[in-house]
Amino acid sequence: MNNTNVKPRVLRFLIRLNCWLVTLSCPMLLFGQSYDLLIKGGHVIDPKNGRNGVMDVAVAGDTIALVAADIPAGDAKKVIDANGLLVTPGLINLHTHVFVGSEAGQFANGISSVSPDDFTFRSGITTVVDAGTSGWRSFPLFKKQVIDQVQTRVLAFLNIAGAGMVGSPGEQDLQDMNAWLTSTRIRDYSDVIVGVKIGHYLGTDWTPFDRALEAASLAGVPLFVECHLPEYTLEDQLKKMRPGDIITHTYEQVSERMPITDEQGKVRPFVLEARKRGILFDVGHGGAGFWFNQAIPAVQQGFYPDAFGMDLHRFSMNSGMKDMLNIMSKFLAMGMPLDEIIPAATWRAAEAIKRDDLGNLDVGAPADIAVLRIREGDFGFMDSGRETLKGTRKFEAEITVRAGRIVWDLNGISGKWIDTPAN
Repeated sequence: MNNTNVKPRVLRFLIRLNCWLVTLSCPMLLFGQSYDLLIKGGHVIDPKNGRNGVMDVAVAGDTIALVAADIPAGDAKKVIDANGLLVTPGLINLHTHVFVGSEAGQFANGISSVSPDDFTFRSGITTVVDAGTSGWRSFPLFKKQVIDQVQTRVLAFLNIAGAGMVGSPGEQDLQDMNAWLTSTRIRDYSDVIVGVKIGHYLGTDWTPFDRALEAASLAGVPLFVECHLPEYTLEDQLKKMRPGDIITHTYEQVSERMPITDEQGKVRPFVLEARKRGILFDVGHGGAGFWFNQAIPAVQQGFYPDAFGMDLHRFSMNSGMKDMLNIMSKFLAMGMPLDEIIPAATWRAAEAIKRDDLGNLDVGAPADIAVLRIREGDFGFMDSGRETLKGTRKFEAEITVRAGRIVWDLNGISGKWIDTPAN
């Protein structure tokens, strides 16, 4: 054998073997298509990465594969024309009650909660956070019964009340408010539980608040402070909270809590100081938690929300709230800039719950995407007091992608077009 020919032959064999192995490792190369889904020509707003312009978003499997200008359509199995539409990370709703079950008259395992898939995708939402509907005792049932069964990503703030939102006397029982057991449950389910919640306590004793703070500190998570704490002043609540903790129902005007603006419509100095210290403010619209007489002057002073939590439950979803896009549309009508609205609905909400894997379009991130239209027209937006604000622009979800799958398509733009039948 001529030894001079051996090395080239071996080299050619190794090159062919390498190409064969690469092809086997990426089956899509066999078909000449690198992506499963390509969203082309939309206005991408990806706050984490500073993207704000016309770009394409490619998806492979359940993750973001590429965000770039003019990705060839031939590289994808399915292409969606997003010209004239906004393309954002999937929206994150920080305030819901989704521990739905059979119990009448309560939220925990009850009919007062709402099944998440029933409302999320049609509003561009891919992730929700349940606001303390379960506690350390009831969370395993919540996870088994709801979280593990639905397509929506469901995270949770764990109630300091062990049974969760079961009403009185359960939510008033100090013996069931155990900081160590709450923090232990959070550590056991750290992939799902993102914080501690305090709310619905009617006494003057600060023990529930202190134990919720202790549990949050032990677990290294934020505290989520809801209303229905009538014996605690707003100022005292904010003073006790730590940087990164979240208060909700920011723009409410109810008898049980001082509003954030004074009689002249100015945001109160201690509220501004709380924000300066790093306290976060969620909308928490709900049925009674959002009033234009608070929101309008606050927005005019630049006091924007950090998140658009809905406080969604059976009683709020058909009131002035409607859905998360309706809330975002209200703030658009009040003058909040678009480049502040989208971050609060995506990346800032993700940061608030320390989930930097969400709320962005990083390559390798979960392919959770909202394709939104801003409709032009004459619209009306209602608050909790049934006052209505006129607006000319309104958000609407055209496409929602969750983990790489199209789970909502309002007008069928991802489908195969057919000819219109003749009249």
